[in-house]
Amino acid sequence: MSTDTNTPLLSVENLRFRWPSGQRDVIEIPELSIQQGERVFIKGESGSGKTTLLSLLGGINLPDSGTIKLIGTDIAQLKQSHRDQFRADHIGFVFQLFNLIPYLSVLENITLACAFSKCRKAKALAKSGTLEDEAYRLLSHLQLQDRRLLAKPVSDLSVGQQQRVAAARALIGSPELIIADEPTSALDADTREHFLSLLLSECEYSGSSVLFVSHDPSLENSFDRSIYLSALNRAVVGLPADQQESAL
Repeated sequence: MSTDTNTPLLSVENLRFRWPSGQRDVIEIPELSIQQGERVFIKGESGSGKTTLLSLLGGINLPDSGTIKLIGTDIAQLKQSHRDQFRADHIGFVFQLFNLIPYLSVLENITLACAFSKCRKAKALAKSGTLEDEAYRLLSHLQLQDRRLLAKPVSDLSVGQQQRVAAARALIGSPELIIADEPTSALDADTREHFLSLLLSECEYSGSSVLFVSHDPSLENSFDRSIYLSALNRAVVGLPADQQESAL
């Protein structure tokens, strides 16, 4: 699927969402856009709506009103099965707790995305010839260069190693958008900055846009643009701090 370079890769307009049992909106975002290849940092403090926003951008939850367009497709207008497939084809997630499958090997975890997406599998094979070679290429770029790791259960790896496996899983098949939700929160400062540099370098190589959510402002300088979600999300602007988190 091609993308017009003048059209945002991701665009959000007049987005509103409230939980079914809620008394008020928890997301109210007039506008948000990300260009193809852009690296955007969103500072999301507790209670600012980051988890809810990411679930909407990934098509996991649907907005009550407004549009979320990725590569020109309004995610909310897709049927659930099509929405799930669209997400698998075009979005790679790096989760705070990694969400790796402990009984699978490193290789099986990394290539799992290709089992759900024919287009990502095709792009991975075009780069390296086999999925194993592409998984190893990604790990090598993330400075895990021992090929024997591919056969190990992920539960045998350190936290830092698991984090890089999770990043490789998100990156394989070059999805257009990488969404990273607090992926460095468990790391010390030196390891955090090193991992971020490796992640952004691989995203630049593959042409993926990055939406990186964190509460750590020290990471902002690595990105093209920074956004404070508490200022962007009108649903929590002006709410007392003790009410923000309970609202979300």
